Order: sequence, then C-alpha cells, then structure tokens
Amino acid sequence: MQDLFSKFMENAVRFEQDSRTIRVKYKLCVDKMDGIELHTVMEAMDVAGILDYSLAKAADLIIKHAITPAVSYGSPAMFAEDVNQGSEVISEAVLKILPSQDCKIVDVDGDAIYARVIQVIKFIFKHICFENGSWIRSFGRLTWPRISDIIISKFLSKVVPEDASKLVDFQKIVKCTSEFEFSLKEMMFLSASDGKDYRLSSFSENVEVHFAFRKKTEVLGKARNLLLQCDFSVPQDYTSKGPLLKNDGMAINSSNQVVDLIFSSERCVVSKAASQLMELVHQTLQDVCLSSARVAWEFYHAVRDAILLYEAVIPVKLERQLDGINQVAILMYNDCLFLSQEILGLAFEYRTDFPDSIKEHAVFADMAPRFHLMAEEILQRQIQIVIFNLREVIDGADGFQNTHQMQQFESAKFSIDQAVFILEKVHIIWEPLLRPSTYKRSMCMVLESVFSRITKDILLLDDLAAEETLQLQRLIHMMLDNLSSLLKSLISAFDSNEKSEEDTSRPIDDLIPSLRKIRKLGELLDMPLKSITSAWESGELMSCGFTILELKDFIRAIFADSTLRKECIWRIENVSLY
Repeated sequence: MQDLFSKFMENAVRFEQDSRTIRVKYKLCVDKMDGIELHTVMEAMDVAGILDYSLAKAADLIIKHAITPAVSYGSPAMFAEDVNQGSEVISEAVLKILPSQDCKIVDVDGDAIYARVIQVIKFIFKHICFENGSWIRSFGRLTWPRISDIIISKFLSKVVPEDASKLVDFQKIVKCTSEFEFSLKEMMFLSASDGKDYRLSSFSENVEVHFAFRKKTEVLGKARNLLLQCDFSVPQDYTSKGPLLKNDGMAINSSNQVVDLIFSSERCVVSKAASQLMELVHQTLQDVCLSSARVAWEFYHAVRDAILLYEAVIPVKLERQLDGINQVAILMYNDCLFLSQEILGLAFEYRTDFPDSIKEHAVFADMAPRFHLMAEEILQRQIQIVIFNLREVIDGADGFQNTHQMQQFESAKFSIDQAVFILEKVHIIWEPLLRPSTYKRSMCMVLESVFSRITKDILLLDDLAAEETLQLQRLIHMMLDNLSSLLKSLISAFDSNEKSEEDTSRPIDDLIPSLRKIRKLGELLDMPLKSITSAWESGELMSCGFTILELKDFIRAIFADSTLRKECIWRIENVSLY
C-alpha cells in the first residue's frame, strides 16, 4: 500500500527540467487506475497513517528545486504560479522557477528571501495540502529541519556581521526572521507549541555567539594559512654582521622580521610566520578589549589556539630541515624564543582592558614555558647535529696516527679541513641570526667538542717519531689559523654582550677549556723535556687541563727511555701543586 501511494505522489508532483517547472496534477493515473483525485489520495494516506512516508519524495523535490534556489544568497530564483482549469475544476497547478533578472541582488534584510520561501510554502499549502492544517503540519515536520538548515547555511550565516560595529544592523534580520516564522505558524506549517521549530530565531538572536565563532574561525584560518605558506627565508635587506642590540647605534632594520625581545636587551631575526602570527594575536586582543564578554571570551580562546597552531604546524612542516645544518632551524629557534617572551607580555599589555568577567580567567603565561622548551630542544638538536658531523669527519683522521707518512698526513689534513669547513658554515649561519649570548654559548659548545676530541686523539698516540710531532704541531697550528675569524667573532660577541644577563668577563679560554689545552699541546710537541717538566711544576699545564697521567704518557711517547726521562717523570709524580 505504501508503494502504491508513493507512486500516486510521484505521478502527482513532478519537476520538469527543461521548463524548470514544478507541476501538481489533480487527476492521477497509476497501474491502470485512472482519474483518481489527488485530494482523495491525500485523505487515504492520512487515514492509513502513512502521510509522512508518501510525501517524502515530493518534499525532496520541492526542497531541491524550489526552496534552495529561493534562499540562494546573491542570485535568488523568482517564482510564478499558474493553474490549468478544466470545464469545471482545476486540473493542475504549476510553479515556474525563473532566474533572477539581476544576478547581483543581495537581500541583506532578508525580507525578499523569506517572501519567496513563503510563496513556495503557500503553493504547497493550497495545491498539495488543500489548505488542510493537519496535512501542512505533516509536510512541515517532514521538511522544516532541512529548510531551516538551508536558510541558516545559505543566508543567515553569510550575513553575520564581520565586526562588532555592525551587530546593530543585524537586528533588522532578527526582526524579519521572527516575522517569517510567525507567518509559518499561522499557516500551521510550524507548531505553535514546539519551541524547537523556531530554529531561525534562535540562531539570529544568538548572533553574538555566531559572530564570535565566525571571527574565531577566521583568526584560526589566517593563522594556519600564514604558517603553512611561510618559507622561513631570511629577509633580503638583512645584512647585519654585528649584534642585534636595541641601543647599539646600528641603523634600524626595516624588516618586521627583526624583532625586539621584550625581556632582553637584544633583538633577533624571526620568520614571517612568527612576526605575522603575533600581529594577528595583537589585533585580536585589541578586539577583545572592545567586545562584550561573550564575544571577548571566544576571541581569547582564538588567540590561544592561534599561538598553539605554531607548535602543531611548524615542527611537522619543517621536520626534514631540522635534521640538517641550516638557517631554517635557527629561525625556528628564534621564533620559539620570541613567542615565549611575547606570550609572557600579553597579560601585562591587555588584561586591564579586558571585560571584567574574563580578567581573572584569561591566562597566557602557561603557554610560554612550552615554547621556551621547544626553543632549547631545537637549538640543542642543531648543536648535536653539528657535533655529530664533526665527529664523523675527525674519525677520518684515524686517530692522527703516522702523520710522518705523507698519505696519513694528507688524510689527517683533509679531516681537519672538513672540520674547519663545517665550523665556518655554522659560523656563517649562526652569527647573523642568533642572539650574541646564544651564539657564544652554542659555538663554544661545538668548539669544545672538536678541540677536546682532537687533543684526546693526539694524547693517546704512543711512540711518536720526531717528524711525526712536527706534523701534528703543523696540523694544530693550521687548524687554529683557519679558525681565527671564527674565534674573533666569539670575542666580538663577548664585547657586544656586556649588558646582557650573562657574565662576559671570563676569557675565551675559560669558555672553551680545550682551546687552551690544544694550543699548549701544539707547544709541547717541540718543547724540550726539562721545559715540559718545569711547566708542570709551575702549575701551567694543570691550568691548561692536562692530567698527570696524560703528561706521563705523552713524555713516554715522544722521548726515548733514559735517565733524564725517569728523573723528569719522578719530578712530575712528586711535585706538590697545592
């Protein structure tokens, strides 16, 4: 029976694509049953309790071809009704769907859109439901959830104000929306008692929430786009070779990627992603200060979520670059440092102007430690990558054995040259981008690992020929000469950082202990035995980091067994240095 009535309704309500017409036939013919009246079919379906089921396809057809075009924001359809009347009664009713004459119509007030929807529903009420309140109510229950969703998605959500100053104008739409639903209630399309039917009024009356949600979505969308699109390049006009101090007399760099660190006397270079992200954050927090509590709360959460997007997006995007020695990793380190300090300053800058209801609940400081930690993790990862690469090339020197042989000397020299090349590459990348204090600390760690490794390898050698000691000395001097510009850059960093939080009064040899040791080792390689012994007795060698065991093994490796060697070793063992 359900299938039969469904066929009757399919025969009764049709959409003709060519003429864009919904045609309702009053006399029906199905399975050789001819002349059955639509009204009779409706009564039978009502009695059988299958009205909703049988009207479903007709409802889909009308929603798709009439309601949706009626609500189309910007280029709505128009409608024309017509009836074909036979000798005595109406044989069919027609709803023609006409394209808008003006494709640029914008019904901001909503009156015209709602009028078109009512025109379609009145057509249904008169020509399908025959002005029967029960039948139109059944049609309403079947279609209203979808119709209201279409109106919200295609019209109301699109006219939610873009800024708080336009919220007042939206009240016109609130008013006509309420009148629209009242008209549907009068036709009994909507229930007079079920508050759930008034979804459009509920949406429009809660426009502040929708406005805030829309703005929050926009903020997060902008944040995500700028993070995904940023290429982490250094600004072209950035040519500074000196420290980025705020008051050092340097010409101010015009790039907005050179930023002040609010809790430091230094500047640093950040990516466009970080600088633009914080611009967006500051703009949104200014809106928080001017908004109602309801809107301000959404904006506050938008700010927090936008900041945390950096943590979610950038490490994944840059994962491959973080595994190499490059500017990207250093910019990301600077970004995290900059963000951590900016986050700490947000509450001080804006909280007093926040709406009273969120002043005590708005917190930013909890996010700062995670960015500070991420910065340190990135920097330490870079340092460890550099150290690993240096160890690999120094491994190629084979412990600096047999350097008196040409092939072994060339191999050792090649390893030293490679190490110098890596260090210079790091110098070129790090010095312009890192804060002087960070550059100094990081480069000293790297150099300490290189010098200590080379010193250790040489001190482990035994039975050195005279020519071998000279070649080792030559390698040490060559390496130090080639690193002279790098070492000078560290001294410059010390001088420029006088006002920073770190103690810069310590000499460079104190910050790179193995530098003093490897320099002294270069001297020891051609120093007489008695002079070596005297240097130990004076405490000079111990101050350079040599141990008694290292010195004894070094003497045994260079000098042949003799009474003098035994005497010197005895003096070394028995000298009191305290």
